[in-house]
Amino acid sequence: MSAADIKQSALAHFAKNGYEGASLKHIADDCDIKKPSIYAHFSSKKDLFLQVLQDVFHRQEEMMVAYFLDHSDWPLEQQLHGFLENRLQAYQMDDEVQFFMRMAFFPPSTLYDEVMAMVYPLLDQQEQNLSKLLAAGCPEQGRIIRHPRNAAIAFMTLVDGIHLETVYGGEERASRRLAAAWPVYWLGVTKQRYNHKS
Repeated sequence: MSAADIKQSALAHFAKNGYEGASLKHIADDCDIKKPSIYAHFSSKKDLFLQVLQDVFHRQEEMMVAYFLDHSDWPLEQQLHGFLENRLQAYQMDDEVQFFMRMAFFPPSTLYDEVMAMVYPLLDQQEQNLSKLLAAGCPEQGRIIRHPRNAAIAFMTLVDGIHLETVYGGEERASRRLAAAWPVYWLGVTKQRYNHKS
């Protein structure tokens, strides 16, 4: 049994039961190994958890970057709104996304510093990527983005709110909030591009 197989099983248990509720014995049972065999690859439950979390955060960052690359031909508004809808749907279907969101908002109290040391760089990088994207504006709609960095921060705040509502209230409530908040956000960060003729 490889370390990768153990981490895959552990991911499902951590996603469902959290750090405290996940059992190394149950993880081992899923892998058809004895619990002590886990220690051949990981020094402790904490070590296993942090390695799983690091892998998840890395993959989630790659997925976020890939989303915008894959949809770069879409109008900017559609890219941004579509990203939020994509995250809503992914939460319902993917253990990894559920784990990622829950740990980003509710890290285990005993591992708070270690988890947040992964969360903040990810958020900072996403904010930088969004700032660059927003600075390019949306010429296809004849609009520009006001204060791209602030618009990126506001978008990340909207992402946080939708994620949190998804975790607590479910997809339907989160979808209603997104439908209400999106036009306010978009109108607030854009303005008409004026062409001055001489």
